[in-house]
Formats: sequence, C-alpha cells, structure tokens
Amino acid sequence: MIFVDGLPFSLNSSSSSSSSSKSQPSDLLVALMEHQVLVSATHSFKSIQERKVSASMDSKLITSSNSSRYVYLFQREYATVDPSLVHYVGTDEATTCVGVVIRNRKNGMTSVSHMDSPKIVDIGFYQMLALVVDHNLDAGLDVHLVGAFEDVSPNHASGRSISQGKRDGYSIPLCRKIVETMQKRPEKFHVKTLCVLRHNTKYDSQGNALPIFNGLLVETSSGTLIPASFDKTSRCPDEIVRRLRVSSSHEDPSWQGKLLDTYDTKTDRFIIAPCSWTKRLVQIVLSLQSLSDSEILASCSTSPLAEGPEFVDNERSWRYKKVIMPGNWLRHGWFGLRTVFYIQVNEFILSEILDLR
Repeated sequence: MIFVDGLPFSLNSSSSSSSSSKSQPSDLLVALMEHQVLVSATHSFKSIQERKVSASMDSKLITSSNSSRYVYLFQREYATVDPSLVHYVGTDEATTCVGVVIRNRKNGMTSVSHMDSPKIVDIGFYQMLALVVDHNLDAGLDVHLVGAFEDVSPNHASGRSISQGKRDGYSIPLCRKIVETMQKRPEKFHVKTLCVLRHNTKYDSQGNALPIFNGLLVETSSGTLIPASFDKTSRCPDEIVRRLRVSSSHEDPSWQGKLLDTYDTKTDRFIIAPCSWTKRLVQIVLSLQSLSDSEILASCSTSPLAEGPEFVDNERSWRYKKVIMPGNWLRHGWFGLRTVFYIQVNEFILSEILDLR
C-alpha cells in the first residue's frame, strides 16, 4: 500500500490534497503526480546539483578496504545491499526506464533497480523486497522513483499531461505499473520522491522532450538521494558482459519477467548470473555493424533524441567485442554461451566460468 506524508494514499483522499486539479484524477499515477507533498519533494530533489561520478576521481567511491564502496547497476539489474557493507548504490542511463529505490527505515537495508518494462515489475518487486522486509510487513519502506521522462511526440510536447498525451509510449505504462503494484501489495511504501514523467522533462529549442535527470545515487546509511550520472570508469565491474546480458535476457526464458541478479547480499560479491546467447542474437548484432549512427539510435533506443553522447559508441563497442567471438565459436558448432563472473565489491575478478554448450 502507498503512503504519502505518513498517510495511506487513495484516489478519494488525493482530491483534497491537490489544489491545482480542477477535476477528479483519472488514475492512481495522475493522482500521485498531482499530490502537493510529492510535487514539493520533487522540486527539492531537482534543486540538488547532479553529481557526476567518476571512480578514477571520486575518492568517496573508490573501492578499497579503507573507503566507501558502491554498487553500480545497469539496465534491468537490481541489488539489495547492507549499509554496513555498501555505502552507495547508483544507476543512470534511465531515459524511459525508472530507477527504483526501496529502503527499510528501521535497518537501512536498501534495494535499487533499473526497471525497463512493465513486464518485470511484479516479479521485480518480489525480488527487491525479499531481503528488505525480512518477513515484517509493518516495516516502513521509503521509496524513490527517478527517470522515465515524458516521451511524447515533439508535436505534442508542449503542456500535455499524462491523461492528454499519447498512451503508447514507454514511460507512462511503466510508471503506472510500478505505482499500481505498490498500491496492491501489503507492504507499506512511503513514496518520498516521484521525479518521473512531466516532473522529469525539459524541452530543447526544437520542442523535443528530454529527461532532466537520468540517474541517481543513494547513500544507504542515511537514505539521502542525489541526482547522478556516471562515466565509464564508474560503470563497473565488467561493463561489457553486463550490457551483453541485458540483450540476451530478453530471449532467455529463465529470466522472463525478472530483474537480473547482479550482487549477492549475503556474500558481499558481484555475482553476474548467466544468460543464454542465441545464434539469432548474434546475427542481429552482426547486422547492426553496417548501420549509421542515426540508424543505431533508431534501432536500439526507446528514446533516440534523449540518449547521451556515449550511446552509439557504447552500442558499437560492446556488441562488437562480445559478439564477434561467440559468432566464431558458433561457426564451430557451439550454441548458447553462458558466462558467470564472481567479483568482490572491492577487488578484481575472482573467477570466470564459461559454459559452452
């Protein structure tokens, strides 16, 4: 169930909380977006200067035995961390995706995910909450949602609300599914930040909608949330394998409807769970090598105009490096590459297991 400002939230209660609304909100998401407490909290969040995280320069995030440590999450990944072991958790590159933070007020256990589809929300919440609530449904859970700009057509970008804009984009169905899932679950979700959709949208000189923020960093001990972006030195460990896994997971039935396991809470290690890599995916990726930058944006992004300057280079780099080799193996008759990396948070790779079936 959703709570706002310490009180249970419902469509009936929201009508008196939104002085700016001239009519009864049409759904739960619209009502939350209009709640004055959340509007104020979002304005406060947007006033915070975005932190540009670089592991090579940021002494607070360098992973050594004597300094703070962090977990970075790529698309569709999640991690639940103990604040005594991991001090920061972050993610970025969330244009039409949502960075979801759930933190237990009592013990500080924090789960963060990078959700990219309504199809993974139900099981994704189950995964995130498994170690956060610890069978205590009365535990107060602080929730932050950041990302998912209003991906409407540029021709309809000026002043359109959720109920007025087109409904077949990516951001609105995902946000709606997240809030509806929280409302129907028995846990107590205290929504603190709702920086999504129109609250996280700006426009360029051509009227194109763009996200204000596409990332976050949460300090686990205090629950403090900071807008953040990460450079290549801080998107680690093992960026290429993890990006590859996002694509392969879409065709792997073992990951259907699930977030990708990335970090093991109990052993304090990155454990990059395996996914199958199919011959069809190899063929698709090889075909992308001949595409222009604009064609790669159109083919690989849900929001081509909103992607950062590194997007095309990243797509070309990781797809080429990690697909050409499996492609060669496939020609020799091996199908379904599985890769597992076991990595300490504060150390390098401990072991690498390749299962060539």
